[in-house]
Amino acid sequence: MFDYQQLQAAIKSENGVSRRLFLSYGAALSSLPFLAPAAWADCSPVFKSDPFTLGVASGDPDSTSVILWTRLAPEPLDPNGGMGPQAVEVRWEIADDEGFQKPVVSGTAQATPQLGHTVHVEVSGLQPDRWYWYRFQAGEAVSPVGRTRTMPDESTMPEQLKFAFASCQNFEQGLFTAYEQMARDDVDLVFHLGDYIYEYASGRNGKIRTHLGREIESLGDYRVRYSQYRSDPLLHQMHAKCPWFLTWDDHEFDNNCAGDISEESQVDPVEYLLRRANAYQVYYEMMPLRPRSLPRGPHMQIYRQASFGRLANFFVLDTRQYRTDQPNGDKRSPINDAALARSNSLLGSRQRNWLQSKMISSDSTWNILAQQVMMGMVGFPQNEGSLAYSMDQWPGCAYERMGLMKFLADRRIPNPVVLTGDIHSSWVNNLRVDDRKVETPVIATEFVGSSISSGGNGVQKRDGHAELLSNNPCVQFQNSERGYVRCTLTPGKWTSEYMVVNDVTKPGGHVTPRAAFVVETGTAGAHPA
Repeated sequence: MFDYQQLQAAIKSENGVSRRLFLSYGAALSSLPFLAPAAWADCSPVFKSDPFTLGVASGDPDSTSVILWTRLAPEPLDPNGGMGPQAVEVRWEIADDEGFQKPVVSGTAQATPQLGHTVHVEVSGLQPDRWYWYRFQAGEAVSPVGRTRTMPDESTMPEQLKFAFASCQNFEQGLFTAYEQMARDDVDLVFHLGDYIYEYASGRNGKIRTHLGREIESLGDYRVRYSQYRSDPLLHQMHAKCPWFLTWDDHEFDNNCAGDISEESQVDPVEYLLRRANAYQVYYEMMPLRPRSLPRGPHMQIYRQASFGRLANFFVLDTRQYRTDQPNGDKRSPINDAALARSNSLLGSRQRNWLQSKMISSDSTWNILAQQVMMGMVGFPQNEGSLAYSMDQWPGCAYERMGLMKFLADRRIPNPVVLTGDIHSSWVNNLRVDDRKVETPVIATEFVGSSISSGGNGVQKRDGHAELLSNNPCVQFQNSERGYVRCTLTPGKWTSEYMVVNDVTKPGGHVTPRAAFVVETGTAGAHPA
């Protein structure tokens, strides 16, 4: 349960919203559960319909453990999932085979109403670099079977890692067709870089499919919205294929949120943070995250590290919760004094210090930042001929961004690669300390993936495509179709394949490779495969 001394300390960090915030937090947090077993859980529940409508998922694996997830929701679009107020005992099991003829380990967990009858099972004692199958049972109901895996031991050098990364899946603007091909790709892992849901009211973004209800704010609102997304069969099929690592961007809470600052000037700061507490709790509920990520009111640590042996070290970042307000009114602007202010930050000092200390100690071949907004300093022409840059992306924190690039170079961090989502288009960027100075050395490579569906059907080349490339030598590739990126890593090279969907507005869309780029070990920057 949330500790009120910790709560008071947290409130002090919220720029003095003080006693009113304290009392509001207290009311909002009183229902958060202990994570201990509940003696009063119903061990023999009877359901009127299938309680496993949202499927199963796994995530955050290491070399000996993994998280298994499900939610009991016979009526998934009801705020409580059609469940009563009692906890329910759920049995879980892991096997070496899909038919469960070779059982490995099993146990029980409690699906509590306080956490939306979700289950997060932290299974340990598994063998490194091994595929497993898992399932759940509640009463007589049995879940679909999921497949998961552990990471290789940290001392080993695997021959290959194959993973996909994706972002931005607006339910109203398109179908999740990309996941159908991704499921056939037989990847080891998936990284989702944010905008898993969109918070907008029904009908605001399109009519391919329709969100339920108003713009989401309450705990029930967020639960219904996530359940509506997870009801998509292609999405929950992909979750069952392999473990996922997830981080959020803005739409899991509120568009263009910056720390505790709303993009809207008239928002009550207390109501804003209470809404964030709801958003964070349901994000935890609905994702295969470890219990250490359980939120404390409007605070939740989601930045973390994972390694695939000594082949790859992943640093999963959070560029929303700790960031300062976007400079220049969050409008495209030159990189001026406001954008270069030393106080601007996407990471916050604690996360930045954590990241730097972890990278210094890394002995992996590839060191990967899995994060949200574009790091390449990409300028767009203004009327007077100068270039303007997005203030919501890393150019809005240009001093911190340049410092990070300089850190990678000065500390000689091996083979840094940045993975990015957010902007509904694909890019390959060769990163320098200052991307505008093309005579300086390339330090890292950035692969930006397009959206799964956000924006509806895209185009291969946007208006002004040639001018964009000529104005920004850091950009090696740009594409505005929907899709995801499939990556294959070996000790010698990294290959990123840009997979695009020809139509997300109706069933039957086809996914094909559009381009592929390679990074050679020991040589910063990407080139066409």
